[in-house]
Amino acid sequence: MALKATIYKAGLQIADMDRNYYAEHALTVARHPSETDERMMVRLLAFALNANERVAFGKGLSDTDEPDLWQKDLRGAVAHWIEVGQPDDRRLLRACGRADRVTVYAYGKSAELWWKPIAEKLARAKNLAVWRIPVSASQSLGRLASRSMQLQCTVQDGQLWFSDAAATVQIELAALK
Repeated sequence: MALKATIYKAGLQIADMDRNYYAEHALTVARHPSETDERMMVRLLAFALNANERVAFGKGLSDTDEPDLWQKDLRGAVAHWIEVGQPDDRRLLRACGRADRVTVYAYGKSAELWWKPIAEKLARAKNLAVWRIPVSASQSLGRLASRSMQLQCTVQDGQLWFSDAAATVQIELAALK
């Protein structure tokens, strides 16, 4: 019998002063059995950084044809494809062909090693943005995970703070592309 996803509930308040976006989201996040708390929280971070009324979680690890998050337009076409982790170059090129924009949030100790060999292959992808999350920040995000979360995300002048009632994580994303 296959393991089932674990369901997490998150109340997420977003104050993104860079985009003038202020909202509260009640999210249900399905954590795949092979997914870590760190990865799940990076997905929540990606949601917060791209939040609007159309961004939704995809099947991600459960379906190779869907991203971790995406935004579809009114016709159902993919406007924004969002990946978390270290996807391979073929997957990213395929996503760039399917979506108007593609964003990757790479994290983990091997993020730099992952990027170096594929950077040249992805140079022609003009609609691709790749961000690296520092290891200490992604690990601290993972420690915020609980089955029921109340989180706040503040973005101002490119600085990002993600917090719950007990801890705050400051995150500085580094642009790889």
